[in-house]
Amino acid sequence: MAQALQIDPMLENILDQARWAPSGDNTQPWRFEVVAPRHVVVHGFDTRSHCVYDLDGHPSQLSLGALLESMALAASSHGLRMEARRRLSMPDTLPTFDVRLVDSPGMPPDPLAAYLPQRSVQRRRLSTRRLRASEKAALAASLPPGYSVQWFEGWRARLVCARLMFGNARLRLTMPEAHKVHRDVIEWGARYSSDRIPEQALGVDPMTARLMRWVMHSWRRVDFFNTWLAGTVAPRLQMDLLPGLYCAAHFALLADASPRHIDDYVAAGRAMQRFWLTATQLGLQLQPELTPLIFARYVRERRIFSRTDGLQERAQELAVQCQAVLGATALERAVFLGRIGAGPAASARSLRRPLAD
Repeated sequence: MAQALQIDPMLENILDQARWAPSGDNTQPWRFEVVAPRHVVVHGFDTRSHCVYDLDGHPSQLSLGALLESMALAASSHGLRMEARRRLSMPDTLPTFDVRLVDSPGMPPDPLAAYLPQRSVQRRRLSTRRLRASEKAALAASLPPGYSVQWFEGWRARLVCARLMFGNARLRLTMPEAHKVHRDVIEWGARYSSDRIPEQALGVDPMTARLMRWVMHSWRRVDFFNTWLAGTVAPRLQMDLLPGLYCAAHFALLADASPRHIDDYVAAGRAMQRFWLTATQLGLQLQPELTPLIFARYVRERRIFSRTDGLQERAQELAVQCQAVLGATALERAVFLGRIGAGPAASARSLRRPLAD
């Protein structure tokens, strides 16, 4: 593991900047092994064995792509070019990359590098003003060849997307397979968290947060509240429906070809990170909305994600709804969904493990 006292200062700075890359539920599915001052091994992993959302490890692979792109950006600030090669001998559950930093005289620093620590998730309401043509052009231009962006703007389109997220939230919150994930990823009573999501970043009011904390203590409580007291309504309103309405737009990042393999998702993660950092550079806020894509793929591939009666059928209905929003072809090519808009940066956020960890 990386030891701060033994790392070359330049490399330490690059890794310290890169670790701010986004990851699902702040899992940070990577560890660094410093081999030489210009050679780092990135040991990736995924959470598919215990997280229903990490289908085939693809969301974690997106995060690894974002990490590699962040390393490349940080390296550019030091006149270095990053070269990454995946070790094909490693299993899919442990994607491992040899990363080398190569002198590149005359290479200008990428301006997006300055926004690596600033980029964050904003789960609260945003401005409903439409994105300016210049903002949309800059976001589209941030994507590398092979990727494009599909926009969902205007009141009607935002309502359709908000209802899709509202329905997917009900699926998530009534699924026992997801309960332990939700319980373990929240750091209650916190404004910041180095390895989880702090309570104050969830986007709910203090009373709802207190109730959620008590209810989520056990699945028995969750099931009782969901069955008899409409327990999912308040969090879904505050975390999904209202934020889905109060934003400038929802969007989908599309690959020219449907992603199939690890390298496809890693490449998509690199594109996603450039898009997100460009939004930060423009003063815009962003929130990922990946669950419709994940459960639509469960349905498309006829894979079982829950043994609870009715949930597979509910997912089927949501998959139809998701296809109606994106279109059948776009749904298979979509690598990332989110909402975006102007607004203040999040006042509470996930931090990262110290580099020495």
